[in-house]
Amino acid sequence: MALMITDECINCDVCEPECPNDAISMGPEIYVIDPGKCTECVGHFDEPQCIQVCPVECIPRNPEHIESPEQLMQKYHALMAAKNNA
Repeated sequence: MALMITDECINCDVCEPECPNDAISMGPEIYVIDPGKCTECVGHFDEPQCIQVCPVECIPRNPEHIESPEQLMQKYHALMAAKNNA
């Protein structure tokens, strides 16, 4: 499943540059994660990098976007194909 950033976010700016899929951006008040781009770092790293660097632990899995590891890997391959064709 994709990750999400809760309203506990302190806008510390450390998560955005860590995302290999550019899924994290600044929202109206706090950072947000695009579920269409979030693979929980599957295909890139063993652990989600944003969770690793978040100082306030405000990045849980998003229950509205449940995906299996296989689905996350498929999304990773689709994102990489789109990036290579751009």
